[in-house]
Amino acid sequence: MPVRKIGVVGCGLMGSGIAQVCAQSSYPVVVSEINNELLQKGLNSISSRLSKDVEKGKLTQSDKDSILARLKGTTNTADFSDCDLVIESATENVEVKKKIFTGLDKVCPANTILATNTSGQSVIDYAVVTGRPDKVLGLHFFNPAPVMKLVEVIKTIATSDATVKTGLEFVASLGKTPAVVQDSPGFIVNRLLLPFLLDAVRMLESGKATKEDIDKTMRLGLNHPMGPLELADFIGLDTVYYILTAMHEELKDPLFAPPTILKKMVTAGHLGRKTGKGFYTYK
Repeated sequence: MPVRKIGVVGCGLMGSGIAQVCAQSSYPVVVSEINNELLQKGLNSISSRLSKDVEKGKLTQSDKDSILARLKGTTNTADFSDCDLVIESATENVEVKKKIFTGLDKVCPANTILATNTSGQSVIDYAVVTGRPDKVLGLHFFNPAPVMKLVEVIKTIATSDATVKTGLEFVASLGKTPAVVQDSPGFIVNRLLLPFLLDAVRMLESGKATKEDIDKTMRLGLNHPMGPLELADFIGLDTVYYILTAMHEELKDPLFAPPTILKKMVTAGHLGRKTGKGFYTYK
């Protein structure tokens, strides 16, 4: 069936970005949060980003008004009952995500496709708590979702070819480029990226170089827009830690064992840009 209406679970950094992208691509969108305060914060961030695009001349005020008119915020899962595709973008916690998928399976019609925006966790773990594992897949957007062109489309051993085809067509309709990957730890990007970030963290932890010099050498030596420690702060150190933990548990490879300093920073709430402090301090 064609995808006509989108649901997004979570209106944080990634969820609000995904909701914005869908609304900008002319889809009616329902986006949820666990309470009204977080919901309004997420909707305000969408409005703020659109206002900046208006100021830059990328959008007209009429465009912005039309996009916002296609967005509906909710705290009630039942509001996803008429969606053709629902994308979960909650915190990287397996039990939280399983609960969300169980709830969506109860309220969404049998033909609704359920997707997760997980950065690297096993998609099949969420598919099996539903009565429709053939209609569950991963749609991994990258931050910031309105800007980044790539979406990893993750196929589990239970995902039907028809579901993957719909996922690919949906990604293309957003003006994004899909990359299909099997349901394996870290998928493509994080499987390759995280060892790079980990080596930088371990180099810092061992005192071999300062954070500034580590990042500077990667920016200037490899022409990267951000150094690895800056990038980890941008992604969110909690997200990095949760992905690493899941990958380490599944692969049993010490390469993916989270460094002690990373665990301590997450425990202290120093999560990077979103909290104002990570490897660097942000205003």
